[in-house]
Amino acid sequence: MTAVSAVLATTAALLTTAVLPGSTASAAGAPAGYAFDGDARRVEGASGPSDAVPLEPGATYRSSLPRDGTLYYRLDLDAASDAYVAVTAVPGSGEVTAVDGVRVSVQDADGTSCSSDSATFGAARSPRPVTAWAVRETDPGGTRCQEPGTYYVTVERSRPEDSPPQDWDLELSAVTEPRPREAGESEAPESWDSASPEPVAGEAERRAGGDGFADATPVGPGAWRDDIRPGQTLFYRVPVDWGRRLHATAELGGSGDRSGYATAALRLALHNPVRGEVDDAAKGYTGRETAVGLAPLPPVAYANRYAADGQVAAMRFAGAYYLVVHLAAQVADDFGEGPFALTLRVRLEGASRTGPGYAGEPRPRGVFEVPVTERAAAPGAGGADDDLALKAVAVGGIGTGSALLLGLGVWTAVARRGARGARGVRGPGGA
Repeated sequence: MTAVSAVLATTAALLTTAVLPGSTASAAGAPAGYAFDGDARRVEGASGPSDAVPLEPGATYRSSLPRDGTLYYRLDLDAASDAYVAVTAVPGSGEVTAVDGVRVSVQDADGTSCSSDSATFGAARSPRPVTAWAVRETDPGGTRCQEPGTYYVTVERSRPEDSPPQDWDLELSAVTEPRPREAGESEAPESWDSASPEPVAGEAERRAGGDGFADATPVGPGAWRDDIRPGQTLFYRVPVDWGRRLHATAELGGSGDRSGYATAALRLALHNPVRGEVDDAAKGYTGRETAVGLAPLPPVAYANRYAADGQVAAMRFAGAYYLVVHLAAQVADDFGEGPFALTLRVRLEGASRTGPGYAGEPRPRGVFEVPVTERAAAPGAGGADDDLALKAVAVGGIGTGSALLLGLGVWTAVARRGARGARGVRGPGGA
């Protein structure tokens, strides 16, 4: 038996016992709630800066947001790292308005805003997890939010006067990004292919989506099939390396002989490795098959951060990008509880490139890298064996265990040896 065959056999045995993220929700026959990070630390937001609890970069936290008032959390930052804070608000099942949601900002110790962002429920008015992000960026020529020391994260509802009275659960993540060792391009790319590529064709493989960022199901290029119910949100993660370009579409199956109309029923969103929303698109549903796709996006590049366009600026680092699909709760009114057939088509283009070469370690470590076990996401980047390795990772899920990851790492290494024989936070509404 060859080394590759041995690892394949071991991997296959592991995969037969793997539990897919999101499978519990499907088995229960009803939309599952948001899956919070199991390692998240519970903290209480303060009503003012003086009592704000610290958020440690690299960690994830759970908290709750009342209808009225602003919550404060503290960040202790150096003078050489950019800091990103993403906040996911999870409402209950009550009614919400289109303009309600969550608003997040980062401020310096004097109350000067570094950046702010809002995420709302939108025209569908369907309760779902909404994520906003804010940033503190360092710039040698900058005049605000540049000093080391204490900063504050503020969280509030976008429209409290129209918001339901119940507290909302929160998941907060803090990430830091060091400067590059060497100065590189200081302007965003002037041009890139902005044409929408054709969706990936072919038969879709069954893949259950996750219920949150922490248990998002890993997928690569291809077509992936699941079922989705009204009110449900599914999470997938796609490894996107430096120089790669991502495109995705979501397709919803027909409802048989039922008729009606649900506004902005099918929503597809893309989030970057710090959970910041890059793009979103929504489509109404009449009971017939429908599809929604992301806008054309540039290849991942460090210099994208200098772009005035927020979508381009958000494609600023490599790592795990998240595809989030939501089916509006109102679909059930005309078309029943489902489930409805969902197909996610993912395309990755372009050759992988070398990253900026950071002067230090991001926190959490490796957040802006594509692991060796997932680097095979690019057809042509590592060959057929690497593409097969990616599919094994996707089937098994990130949480299958270290034995699976070790096996895939060995497999990938063996296969490769054989084959060889920005600046300005304009993404989250920068202030």
